[in-house]
Amino acid sequence: MKFFMIALGGATGALLRYLLSGLVYKFITPTFPWGTLFVNVLGSYFMGLLTAYSNVSIVSSNLKSLVLIGLIGAFTTFSTFMLETYRLFQDNEIKLALYYLIFSNIIGLCFLFLGFVSVRLILR
Repeated sequence: MKFFMIALGGATGALLRYLLSGLVYKFITPTFPWGTLFVNVLGSYFMGLLTAYSNVSIVSSNLKSLVLIGLIGAFTTFSTFMLETYRLFQDNEIKLALYYLIFSNIIGLCFLFLGFVSVRLILR
């Protein structure tokens, strides 16, 4: 049942991300990734809101799987990244939180570049 809830939420979150970011680009020129930024910020807000709510209220495991892991996780994985970073700061793991922020971004960007280079080398 948990896998079904995650899949259902994931499909919904991915569609919402596509529709909402596309809607932003209808009103703002795509010279900057405003749609993605909007989705990431909105997803982070709802991840914080719903995680905080589930910490003080009884929320079923299936509902958490549907909304937090599936829906918001597929809407933006950035929100999960922000929640994990927040928890490190909250646990007073300041150095780890900063390492996580810096390394995730730098290493992620390096591996994205490596992916592009790999394709160029393979298709030579």
